[in-house]
Amino acid sequence: MAQTDESDAELVARVQRGDNQAFDDLARRYAKRAFAVANRLLQNGADSEDVVQESFIAAVRAIDSFDSDRPFGPWFMRIVVNKSLTAIRSRAAESGHVRGSALMESDAVVSSSESVGERAEIRERFAAALQLLPERQQLIVQLADVEGFTGAEIAEQLAIPSGTVRWLLHQARATLREALAPLRREGE
Repeated sequence: MAQTDESDAELVARVQRGDNQAFDDLARRYAKRAFAVANRLLQNGADSEDVVQESFIAAVRAIDSFDSDRPFGPWFMRIVVNKSLTAIRSRAAESGHVRGSALMESDAVVSSSESVGERAEIRERFAAALQLLPERQQLIVQLADVEGFTGAEIAEQLAIPSGTVRWLLHQARATLREALAPLRREGE
C-alpha cells in the first residue's frame, strides 16, 4: 500500500534504495503537474504524455545523483521542461521552422462581452507578440504567467539565478505590452 503521507525526501531516499513502490508514489504525486507543464509547452496531449514518461525514466536513472538536500519537485520539473524543449526543437527541425508558443489560447484576460472574432484577433496578435520574444523568455512567461510557478521555482527548473528570471520576465512583459499597445488604444 502506498504511503502518500511521506515527504518527497523520504520517497526519494526509498527510491535510491531500490524501492519501486516509492517511485510509483512520486510519479503519482507529480504526474498531473508534469503533464500540465509539458502540454502547455507542446500543445499536444500525446507528445506531452511521451515527454512525461521520458522525464520519469530520466529521473529514475538519475535518482542516485539527486542531491537529497534539495527539493525533488523543481528538479523533476526541470527535467520535464528540458525534455519538452528538446521535443519542440526536434519538431521544429522536422518541420523546417520554429513553432511559436500557443499561449494565445488563454482567454482569461478577455471579457465575456467580446465577440469570438475579437478574441481570435487578440489571440493572433498575442501569438505574434510572443514570437518576438527569445525562446527562453517565452518559456519563462509560460511558466510564470500560465503555470503559476514562482521566480525561485523557475530559476531552479532552468538552472539560472532567480534575479535573471525576474529580469527576463520583466523584459518579456515590457515587450508584450509594447507589442499589444495598439489593442488597448483600439479598445478605448
